[in-house]
Amino acid sequence: MDTYSLLREIADSWVLLAMFIFFLGTIVWAFRPGSRPVHDETSQIPFRNEDRPGDAARDTKNEELQS
Repeated sequence: MDTYSLLREIADSWVLLAMFIFFLGTIVWAFRPGSRPVHDETSQIPFRNEDRPGDAARDTKNEELQS
């Protein structure tokens, strides 16, 4: 048996099985019960400083209008 055929057999069976197990492990890790608070906190990152920049810009514009 030449090297190419041996490597192809391994890739077709064992590597495919290893990749599938890795995929299932990743899905289980992402949806584990204890990860909910982490995902909730991460999902709020874009909105953390939402009020501050808009308020500062609005205050500057109001001061210019009043002057």
